Amino acid sequence: MSDEHPINDPELGTLIRATTELSDGTILTHDWYAGSIELDGAELELMIEGTNADDASTLLPHVRDTITALPALRRLATYAVVSAFSTGTPEPHELEDAASDLTLDTVEASDDGTIVLHFSDTCGEHFPEGYWPAVHLGADGQITQVTVES
Repeated sequence: MSDEHPINDPELGTLIRATTELSDGTILTHDWYAGSIELDGAELELMIEGTNADDASTLLPHVRDTITALPALRRLATYAVVSAFSTGTPEPHELEDAASDLTLDTVEASDDGTIVLHFSDTCGEHFPEGYWPAVHLGADGQITQVTVES
């Protein structure tokens, strides 16, 4: 990650422009800022869209609001994952299993107001290796879509 023009937020910590170094030494600079916070004893990655600190900073209030809402939002999101991939109405134990088996890893904020919550399957029973569920929230904070990413 690049140290150029970091964003220092009192609640979200330091966010820096994301980069990837290729095997040949080439450095790719991404169109987002990245950082992490500790939440409930675990590290939560943050990805904030923006090619400069000013653009990315405009999304920070929305990210802070999402982080504040996570206690209730996590459960709603895991229930949405189960509902999206069930062939019928999920049983209560399936909802509870998912709530404990799916761990929130990353909060991704886009400049259109969309927030994507990326989860990992900690037990490996819900999704094939290398795939994870993602819950998309509209600018109003409501769940709009559930996808599987790789």
